[in-house]
Amino acid sequence: MRSFFRQLFAKRVAHKIHPPHPPPQSRPIMSSSASALIYGATVAVPSIASTRPDDEITKTKKWHVKSGGFDNPWPSWHFPSFWTIMSGMLGRRFSGQANKPDTTPPTVPVHPPTFLPSRTASTALRATWLGHACYYVEFPSGLRVLFDPVFTDRCSPFSWLGPKRYTEMPCQIKDIPTIDAVVISHNHYDHLSHPTIMEIRKLHPEAHFFVPLGNKKWFKACGIEEHCTEMDWWDEIDFTLTPSAPAEKKGSITSTDSPTPKPAADTITSRISCLPCQHMSARSIHDRCATLWASWSVSSGGKSVYFGGDTGYRSVPKESDGKDDWAEEYSSLPHCPAFADIGRLRGPFDLGLIPIGAYMPRWIMSPMHCDPRDAVEVFRDTKCKKAMGIHWGTWVLTEEDVLEPPRLLKKALALHSIPETGVFDVCDIGDSREF
Repeated sequence: MRSFFRQLFAKRVAHKIHPPHPPPQSRPIMSSSASALIYGATVAVPSIASTRPDDEITKTKKWHVKSGGFDNPWPSWHFPSFWTIMSGMLGRRFSGQANKPDTTPPTVPVHPPTFLPSRTASTALRATWLGHACYYVEFPSGLRVLFDPVFTDRCSPFSWLGPKRYTEMPCQIKDIPTIDAVVISHNHYDHLSHPTIMEIRKLHPEAHFFVPLGNKKWFKACGIEEHCTEMDWWDEIDFTLTPSAPAEKKGSITSTDSPTPKPAADTITSRISCLPCQHMSARSIHDRCATLWASWSVSSGGKSVYFGGDTGYRSVPKESDGKDDWAEEYSSLPHCPAFADIGRLRGPFDLGLIPIGAYMPRWIMSPMHCDPRDAVEVFRDTKCKKAMGIHWGTWVLTEEDVLEPPRLLKKALALHSIPETGVFDVCDIGDSREF
């Protein structure tokens, strides 16, 4: 719990690039192509927009606070006051209820990732887990998208304080051959890292960043303005990559290809949608909910991905502490309706990247963090055909044991007669799956 509050209420400090965490000893198998086409990117509002919910919340953008900032506009959101949380935490600690997760190895296995050798190497959707909420997705169109990258040892404004990785980073930014788009769910330190963003800017200067409303100011301060698009819930953008000329790729990759490669698949088209979720934002004690948080969808080459980022589903009362909060007495608790809207209006999705960790104690964490049972409900509501669990296995942010989320996920799937494997899975860090 202390880690959570350092993350949420840490004082702002001057940004400083942290030394990179060493990768696993064996090296990843990377693309052999350093000589690659330059792709010119265009960002445009679609001429024909997708349908939005026809309700008062969406019509009035009720998540916008008149005095500034944002809020969750649903009855499913009820966040305890700071003093309620503090007194509850102290009570748990002094009574011995608080659990301190054991991170003694072995925990989650880590493998060096393997990336495709070219943009046209596969007709499948390929997703690689790089730890916590970070996924690298290779679309069959050739589009390459990085979600919520944090490649630092700690998820904190400090290089010496805050939650520290208990699993190794599987690779570094320089090992990723191509990054076309970077999608950010919100500005908490376990999802948005200044050192990582600066490294991407250095090694992948043409990468375009898609961020929720209010976050572009932060990117502008990082020197990223032209290549950053901020979006509100239900906004969507057509992101198009047009090949022009070959250029030498920065980084550690060596070339064995022709110096004048042919265009990969000509123009690469995609649609990126900013979608609701139930969470909050803050990078200091002074900016709580000043910027928006979001889930996202990306469609390209006939495949679609839903990225849940970081979200809750219900708000569980304190009285449920130590009980089954899905028992009959809590069955009437409101759940966030946004996910059913997403599934109905933007689904189905070929793949969902859905958070399953950082959920204990439930009465504090449930408004903004799904547990595995909630995650399965989000999976069903959003109409994802398959899913991978994210937001676990990297930092201790809350009280549950580090390997509990996958165990509870299997139990939650069984309650809906969904197979324990092959539908909503977890994998080792660095592993790739095709869909």
